[in-house]
Amino acid sequence: MNPAVSSSPRSYGRTIFTVACLALIGGGGYWYYSQFQNESRQARPATRSAVPVSVALTSRHDLPLYLTGLGTVQASLTVRISAQVDGKLQDVLFSEGQRVKKGDVLAQIDPRPFKAALDQNKARKAQDEALLVAAEKDFARASTLMNRNFGTEQNFDTQQAKVAQLKATIAADEALIENAQTQLDYTTIKATSDGRMGIRLVDAGNYVRVADANVSPITTLILMQPSAVIFTLPSRYLGELREAMARGTVEVSAYDQGNRQVLETGELLLIDNAVDQATSTIKLKAIFKNEAEKLWPGDFVNARLLLKTQEGVVAVPSSAVQRGPQGLFAWIVTPNNTAEPRPIEVGPTTGDLTVITSGLNEGERVVIDGQYKLQRNATVSITAPKSADAGALR
Repeated sequence: MNPAVSSSPRSYGRTIFTVACLALIGGGGYWYYSQFQNESRQARPATRSAVPVSVALTSRHDLPLYLTGLGTVQASLTVRISAQVDGKLQDVLFSEGQRVKKGDVLAQIDPRPFKAALDQNKARKAQDEALLVAAEKDFARASTLMNRNFGTEQNFDTQQAKVAQLKATIAADEALIENAQTQLDYTTIKATSDGRMGIRLVDAGNYVRVADANVSPITTLILMQPSAVIFTLPSRYLGELREAMARGTVEVSAYDQGNRQVLETGELLLIDNAVDQATSTIKLKAIFKNEAEKLWPGDFVNARLLLKTQEGVVAVPSSAVQRGPQGLFAWIVTPNNTAEPRPIEVGPTTGDLTVITSGLNEGERVVIDGQYKLQRNATVSITAPKSADAGALR
């Protein structure tokens, strides 16, 4: 047998095995290279894109400075309509919520007992006046007899004293008549001023007493034109408030509880004469014509007082003001369109604008929207603002 021929199949098998091993090694190398390339691409930092922000230009404004305090509406006049004499409430002559004029009859207490007392006192006075006439005649006769030396001095003095006594009695009768007339007049209850009637608290037919008047009045009469608002402000503004009043009329506007709608505009009437030490506040009173009666007694309102107008101050939209660990700051956009944080100091806020006392100059661009994405020296792109802040660049 030929050896070369017999070994040929075994050599062929080794060749197949060698080729397979080389293919497996090559495939593994390619897989490892691909994984390395992917990891390299993932590890390579991506280029940052520009951050979209909205900006506004700092500018100078004449801004009014307002102070706002919570206040209570107070009627210019509040009268408890009550009985001034004891008696049966005969009639109630007003309607709840009715407008009345001064002198209008509101209620009637049974006048008969008081009319009888008045008549009795008038009759007593007439009786005493008749006695006085007789006493004066007796005194005249005693005086004549005394002058002629026919009468005694004792009789003269007696008649003179009797006349004086009756005159005093008549004076007392007149006082009793006046008191009885007053009591009778009190049975007719009248409006003491113009105003609006409240809810009726006592119905006709009930017996009313003067002792119960403060506990249960018949109703309440309120004069709403004009009306006042009593409100408080921090006492640190006391000096500026006094200066404002010294300059002239200080405007006060009354807003609803939501602080959105102006109910009425009036003026500051007075500053209270003492500071509340417990709260370090000062009370103020503003007066309003209240012709439309939008101010209702007892209601809570927000009183906004115009303290002064600040002229030519640098101001920015309030959304530009940010608070950080080091205090207040604002993001500005440099001429190279990069972001830079700038420390600032602020003054009062009026509407959507905040006064900048230091840190910004007129004409600088400040970010009003998109600040949360910014870092120092980040590239920015200016977009339309989401809100209508004053001075925003579109």
